[in-house]
Amino acid sequence: MLTITDLSIRLAGRLLIDHGSAQIAPGSRVGLVGRNGTGKSTLFKVIRGELAAESGTITLPPRWRVGSLAQEAPDGPESLIEVVLKADLERDALLREAETASDPHRIAEIQTRLVDIDAHSAPSRAAAILSGLGFSAADQARPCSEFSGGWRMRVALAATLFAAPDLLLLDEPTNYLDLEGTLWLEDHLAHYPRTVIVISHDRDLLESSVEQILHLDRGKLTLYRGSYSSFEEQRAARELLDAKQVKRQEAERARLQAFVDRFKAKASKARQAQSRVKMLERMKPIAALVTADVREISFPPPEKPLSPPIIAVDSVSVGYDPQDPVLNRVTLRIDNDDRIALLGANGNGKSTLVKLLAGRLAPFSGKVTRADKLSIAYFAQHQLDELNEDASTYDHVRKLMGEAPEAKVRARAGAIGFSGKAADTPAGKLSGGEKARLLLGLATFFGPNMIILDEPTNHLDIDSRAALAEAINDFPGAVIMVSHDRYLIEACAERLWLVADRTVATYDGDLDDYGRLVLSSRSTEATARERSGNGEKPQRARTEKSGALKKRIAEAEAEIARVSEIIAKIDAALALPDIFTRDPKQAAQLSKARANAADALARAEEQWLEASAQHDAAAG
Repeated sequence: MLTITDLSIRLAGRLLIDHGSAQIAPGSRVGLVGRNGTGKSTLFKVIRGELAAESGTITLPPRWRVGSLAQEAPDGPESLIEVVLKADLERDALLREAETASDPHRIAEIQTRLVDIDAHSAPSRAAAILSGLGFSAADQARPCSEFSGGWRMRVALAATLFAAPDLLLLDEPTNYLDLEGTLWLEDHLAHYPRTVIVISHDRDLLESSVEQILHLDRGKLTLYRGSYSSFEEQRAARELLDAKQVKRQEAERARLQAFVDRFKAKASKARQAQSRVKMLERMKPIAALVTADVREISFPPPEKPLSPPIIAVDSVSVGYDPQDPVLNRVTLRIDNDDRIALLGANGNGKSTLVKLLAGRLAPFSGKVTRADKLSIAYFAQHQLDELNEDASTYDHVRKLMGEAPEAKVRARAGAIGFSGKAADTPAGKLSGGEKARLLLGLATFFGPNMIILDEPTNHLDIDSRAALAEAINDFPGAVIMVSHDRYLIEACAERLWLVADRTVATYDGDLDDYGRLVLSSRSTEATARERSGNGEKPQRARTEKSGALKKRIAEAEAEIARVSEIIAKIDAALALPDIFTRDPKQAAQLSKARANAADALARAEEQWLEASAQHDAAAG
């Protein structure tokens, strides 16, 4: 059991947790929630032993392994599958020891332990996790260094999940995932067999993957049983009760104070008055409900509606190489008030499509017709890094308003969500959520006819995501969304477009249907889609596939040689005179180890035959 007792944490002079306590039973799946900046990530650091608490204790069972997502993405020549397999430190150590062990008894112990931890199925388990997070079989054989930072963070997540620690700590794990990866992760965490605590602002993940909510609010920890919606109901009821208790206490205080004020000067009532003064002193104030109001998000409306359609795309091919377009034969239209969410795994062309719609990519063929005076606002997460870190919100707004009076500039900064002194804070000192709010305000500053939002919810807490959903629904223009946040899509989108197989098509089902489609398509490696990068030619894809098959063949051959050597060592130990009569227990262990090694050898040979056949077929 994870036990937090009377814990206080102070960081940079600020008290984040004030005598907080909670008990989390083994096997629990818990969502840690709270407003940004309340100390959730800091609590994880204290649990991991990276930061000392001011007071109080955190206790864990003595043999528990604690695992969390690495802060730096893996990078190097090792293949993705190798990176993930090495995350199981015990398996990796046992396999390396098995290569050099010569003592028969130790050989038996190693092989028995490998069986106990199901080591021989590890490659298939690692491959299944990588596949679930969006990596094809060919991707899994490629060096980690060939992938971008976001994709390598997915590898880090896969390694953490594969290691299956007794206590899994995940801090915003969906930030690096697309909707498809998020759906898979929700399902994986819902079936995680050990204890998991996840910090997330994703309502659907908290709704479907956890069974308890640990709420960090005003320095206190409160554990609620049930999903996130159940937590919201329980919390609302609790706050209503607290409010009533505060009102009753205030009335009682007023009554006692009135008695004291009336009779404190009368000798006959002095004792009673003094008694009531002591009652007032002993009356511990009930914490009044502190409403953490969320600043609303709003988008300025366009000056006037345009004649529909505002964009018409007719049989367009687009991409980065005319010989190999990312999207082909795309035909679609967008009207004034459309609410469209784009579905499809990363790498299928969603970013290419939004760049086409925004006018940042020209088509290779076909026709794109835009309404006259069409104004488009484009928001993407990478733009956060493009903000001037030294400039304040006021400075950014001033740049857009020219010679406007200071009062008007500050009023507009306030409308974005930065009023008063907040408008003078340099962008470099803003939180991720505040930067996202600023960028949303700047992107939509002049009242666009259409807004394109590419992963707008990263860094936004749950309440701010709800505010964003309201802003989208109140906006009279068109909105195109790319998001892994299912809540946002379901709250706002009226149409779903699936970007897959090099084209764009209307998806007639809902997100439940799409979730089932994603999970079924990623359940086996055979149905995992091959993902190619922008501008990648078919010949290069075939070359990479051939290289991946050759690597699989080489790995299978190495495994056959390794296991054969282990079997030879076991056979030599079993050939010792009188081993069955002298040490029957050891002999039984060796016999079991040999049977398991023989099974592993058979699997390695099957993998070699399968990869060789695929390579021959591809070559022929």
